[in-house]
Amino acid sequence: MNKKMISPSILSADFSELGLEIERVEKSGAGWLHVDVMDGNFVPNLTLGMPVIKSVKPRSKIPLDVHLMIERPERYIEEFISAGADYLTIHVESTTDVEGCLKKIRNLKCKPGITLRPKTDLKEIEKYLPLVDLVLIMSVEPGFGGQSFMDEQLEKVKRLVEIRKTNPTKFLIEIDGGVNIETAKLCWAAGCDVLVAGSAVFKGEKTIANYTKNIESLL
Repeated sequence: MNKKMISPSILSADFSELGLEIERVEKSGAGWLHVDVMDGNFVPNLTLGMPVIKSVKPRSKIPLDVHLMIERPERYIEEFISAGADYLTIHVESTTDVEGCLKKIRNLKCKPGITLRPKTDLKEIEKYLPLVDLVLIMSVEPGFGGQSFMDEQLEKVKRLVEIRKTNPTKFLIEIDGGVNIETAKLCWAAGCDVLVAGSAVFKGEKTIANYTKNIESLL
């Protein structure tokens, strides 16, 4: 599998200078950029949409890791990929045509990902694993801020590691929610490949040196 990577969540960046923030984390060792898309229906918050992704793409030399927390994502797959998504992750709970969505993402030359709410059993996504390049485990409830890391979600990571040993897709395992210096150690030990981190990366001075220190503290 790939080496360990950090995918900074741009929701925690300073949007008044988003282009500069992207350049800073790229030069600080970020592997991907994580973009959370919330529609106010599937989750109770509204966040970024296609115009922001489209404006971010030309400034990013690293892949855009787009997480759709929206109802019926099949309505917008083409638009998000056209906007610049390199990985496009959908929720198993968000559509009645999970397989169709994942196949469409791949047919449009984007890397499909699947995710699930913390309360959803991992068995709900197992049949789709041969269709994906990325599995995102949520270690907080999506759409709600200020939550603590749910240690029990690491059991899903460990199960995925076992499944992956016999799965030809060789998907990456990513985790998102409450990642900090302490919880990052637990995530790596469980078998994660990619950690999404927001405030843990963007805290402190807005400099390459500071962001480098923050990212290295998570690895």
